[in-house]
Amino acid sequence: MTEYTVEFVGTDETIEVSDKQTVLNACIEAGIAQEYSCRVGMCLACSAEIIEGEVVQPAARALTDEERENYALTCMARPQSDLKLDRGVYPPSIEADAADAPAAADDD
Repeated sequence: MTEYTVEFVGTDETIEVSDKQTVLNACIEAGIAQEYSCRVGMCLACSAEIIEGEVVQPAARALTDEERENYALTCMARPQSDLKLDRGVYPPSIEADAADAPAAADDD
């Protein structure tokens, strides 16, 4: 088991995460407030942009192949090197999904 350092950009938070552990689980254990919802790689709530480093996240089904290179779903991502992550940065596909969603009905 190898330990990697995960640094969160814009905060002074840094944690150690093993290559067998997800970034989200390490955050929870360390008491770091990391947003999440489904924990199965589908909702994108736990997204983070990968500034530096590599992760493996084969079950991150909500990301396109191209997005997997630049974004991590922390509920699925296991580090393969030291990382710098920018939490709360969402992949372009979530913006496209939001643009395609129907507008909410006004009940006035």
